[in-house]
Amino acid sequence: MLTHDESEGLRNNNLFSVSTLGEATLVDLLRKRALQQPRQVAYTFLVDGETEEVSLTYQELDQKARSLAAKLQSMKATGERALLLYPAGLEFIVAFFGCLYAGVIAVPVYPPRRNQHMTRLQAIVKDASASFALTTTSVLTKIEQSLKQEPELAALHCIATENLTNNFAQDWQPLKISMHSLAFLQYTSGSTGTPKGVMVSHGNLLHNQEMIKTAFQHTEETIFVGWLPLFHDMGLIGNVLQPLYLGIPSFLMSPTVFLQKPLRWLMAISGYKATTSGGPNFAYDLCVEKITPEQISQLDLSSWEVAFSGSEPVRAQTIERFSGTFEDCGFRRSAFYPCYGMAETTLIVSGGLKTAPPVIRSLKDKALKQNLVETATPDEEDTKAIVGVGRSWLNQKIVIANPESLTKCPDGQIGEIWVSGPSVAGGYWRQPQQTQQTFNAQLQDTGEGPFLRTGDLGFLLDGELFVTGRIKDMIIIRGQNHYPQDIELTVQKSHPALRPNCSAAFSVEVEGVERLVIVQEVERSYLQKLDVDEVVRAVRQAVSEQYQLQVYAVVLLKTASIPKTSSGKIQRLACRDGFLNGSLDVVGDWTANLQQIELIQLQEVVETLWEKVHSEDESPADGESLKPAFTEEAIAQGALAEPIATWLVSHLALSLQMSPDEIDIQEPFAAYGLNSSVAVSMTAELAQWLGYELEPTLFWEYPNIEALVQHLAAQCLLLQSITSPVSV
Repeated sequence: MLTHDESEGLRNNNLFSVSTLGEATLVDLLRKRALQQPRQVAYTFLVDGETEEVSLTYQELDQKARSLAAKLQSMKATGERALLLYPAGLEFIVAFFGCLYAGVIAVPVYPPRRNQHMTRLQAIVKDASASFALTTTSVLTKIEQSLKQEPELAALHCIATENLTNNFAQDWQPLKISMHSLAFLQYTSGSTGTPKGVMVSHGNLLHNQEMIKTAFQHTEETIFVGWLPLFHDMGLIGNVLQPLYLGIPSFLMSPTVFLQKPLRWLMAISGYKATTSGGPNFAYDLCVEKITPEQISQLDLSSWEVAFSGSEPVRAQTIERFSGTFEDCGFRRSAFYPCYGMAETTLIVSGGLKTAPPVIRSLKDKALKQNLVETATPDEEDTKAIVGVGRSWLNQKIVIANPESLTKCPDGQIGEIWVSGPSVAGGYWRQPQQTQQTFNAQLQDTGEGPFLRTGDLGFLLDGELFVTGRIKDMIIIRGQNHYPQDIELTVQKSHPALRPNCSAAFSVEVEGVERLVIVQEVERSYLQKLDVDEVVRAVRQAVSEQYQLQVYAVVLLKTASIPKTSSGKIQRLACRDGFLNGSLDVVGDWTANLQQIELIQLQEVVETLWEKVHSEDESPADGESLKPAFTEEAIAQGALAEPIATWLVSHLALSLQMSPDEIDIQEPFAAYGLNSSVAVSMTAELAQWLGYELEPTLFWEYPNIEALVQHLAAQCLLLQSITSPVSV
């Protein structure tokens, strides 16, 4: 255990080398592991999130990486950029290291779904000047036609890597790379208009790995479990590279299986006796909402030492709810580890002391909204609990600067968070102006620099960093970053009644959750004939399809009334303030009513369905599947379609905080703002209700309730024919 004085000494150690292990690059590190720990299992992937496993030893990973690297070198790919288009799994890890071994700059990107717009992928390919795309045969089959339709994407050399043998490993030619060599580009959001690739070097990665090891007090006894997406910095750098750095095992599952059944995450921690695991704030809330007391009684979370929480605001309420809910199965509140970071700093910026409980302060909310710090007692009215996200480590430095005067703020004063140190990345790929503005700031009063300007607001108190908000307009919902200008462009194109360059997208906190709000001017010619419902539906559908985000509110404004600067720029903060205080010039609006649906009423609907489908003597216990009712006769008579449709209507309404009366079975799911996490969660619940497995992409393959009901009924008939004479 580190004392406070020892941790101060580590943070101020300016003699720190890139890696205490002596390696200058990740290639050196993996080669060392393959030689010294060849048979040790490095990564285990839980295919179904529970029992089905595949794994890689360090030796196997090294051989596969060298084989892929030899293939890339034979194609003259060294120095080029290669997209990594993989679903969750070990193939991504092999491809990432294959690129490093070949001197190819990896560009991790989430693979688009079948028939999905390729706008984001196009923008990244163009910005990165990518020449190659590494993927799997299944992904390539799904997106091949879409790739051919766009010239920039059609020009990519696509390689399905899962069938490459290790025979090429001996042909690999080691390269002269150093700590300064570029390892990969981390694209920071789902931006479609102005993507920015953060340039992360081997030196950045190894310094950040040492910071994580030191801050989390990791040892060779540490065990990782994770579900975070590997194309995201927290999943890749935290759950993949940190275990490699330590030489310890990591157990991984896909985000989809976690969202389908959050219990799987905690079951894996319990089963593998994991010591470190974590995710965004919403993941902990999801566990509280979805895991039953009976399931909790089967868990043992006593091994969990570091439950890190980052990537979105860490909420005191979440810490208390999760700690209280899982206390009986061994979870300790002191294990909660709030931290702060971003792609521009490789990953982590700050974190606390492992054995210390989370630092929570009560501040006066009114003062906080004016960027002032006024402490209060928890029982005072109009206060807000704010969670500390730790302090800087090693030779990294955090300062709070006045964003206008660019001078240093004293402790306890809110300003912009600035960071300097070896973990700060090299800038944005081929964007020198943006790089200069963001990565090369100097304090005007002391001349210190360069610093990274994070765009986040916060303050330091007794060395602890508290994040209070954002200067930049980045929207962070469920751990994902979204540029408002991209969402605004999508909104403006969704309906002809909407005026170009006159919209604002921002988030507001509603019941402890960040939710998306759209404020948009209406064209003057539409003011007298405005169909508010039609416009709102178009906006929600466009945002859902493009970003998998659920819109909380749409506010339509009178022409020429949206707040702008004198130079014509949208004032998003003023729009947000106007939305909250009701001062905007509104001609029509829509807001999701979170109290509109009562779970009890929906439960009554579902119970009525049981009565329609089952006879009294066959009525199953609560939670059992509908399989006994799926007889050929019932399907042929259409008796099954009504209960399935009603189940979908009621649960879609519940998930989206709408009234069931607002749901049209022929309307596309995207029109209701159905986001990916809601869709995956609903698919899992539907599968449990029906009694058989469903594909997580179900809601994208069948775009509305009517089509989905027809598919499910046909599927039940197929199951009946396979298992006859037993009813399914």
